[in-house]
Amino acid sequence: MKLIICGKGGSGKSTLTAMLAHEYARKNFRVLVVDTDESNIGLHRLIGIDAPVDLMEYFGGRPGMKEKIMAAAPDYAKVKLIEEPWKFDSIPADYVSRKDNIALVSIGKIQHSGEGCACPMGMLSRQFLQSLQLAENDIVITDTEAGIEHFGRGIDEEADGILMVLDPSFESVGLAEKITTITDGMGISLYFILNRVNSEMSATIRKKLSKPGNIIAEIPDDPDILSTGLSGDAITRQYAPIEALIKEIPNN
Repeated sequence: MKLIICGKGGSGKSTLTAMLAHEYARKNFRVLVVDTDESNIGLHRLIGIDAPVDLMEYFGGRPGMKEKIMAAAPDYAKVKLIEEPWKFDSIPADYVSRKDNIALVSIGKIQHSGEGCACPMGMLSRQFLQSLQLAENDIVITDTEAGIEHFGRGIDEEADGILMVLDPSFESVGLAEKITTITDGMGISLYFILNRVNSEMSATIRKKLSKPGNIIAEIPDDPDILSTGLSGDAITRQYAPIEALIKEIPNN
């Protein structure tokens, strides 16, 4: 199963990604976390795994990928970065970090001023997810950048389910309505996870959402998780709301 994690900046996407990865691993799934957020430098730390070399370097880095893209202009649909299907075990070893049942791939990061747009990373993200062939016990969890640009890049079209994290803010509710509209015609299930909410906040959010039935989990504010994140430690502990959430995600 391939899952996409999305939401506004600061809603808790990366924290949820890390906690889901460890919970699935505890249940003896093989987990591949795909980091498609070119500005997030800390996902590996939250998981407790070494930072891998960016996958785009396997394809010649930004210059090499730009060359392939420009060679296909103006028919960019012809750009084929990955020719053959990949499986968990066939991802080039230099570009994936592994620890126990969890592996991490980072598509690419912005390193310098004036690098240009992140379009090559978006193209590689989609083709990588598209190329992955999963065994029965494999789970892919993709952490996306904040907002909705990943929808424009078509990354979400490669998912079996989309999990949107909502914090208690007007912006999160508005973004949820926008994403609901986008996903209505995609044929992919969209689920909401309310994060750092109490009962009053939950009731307010449910009244504002056009599809409150898409809410499958509520996660309360937890000082221990916040402290762990602030200290720079990995978030690996078992957590009842995450265990309950996994039971609510249909196994596609």
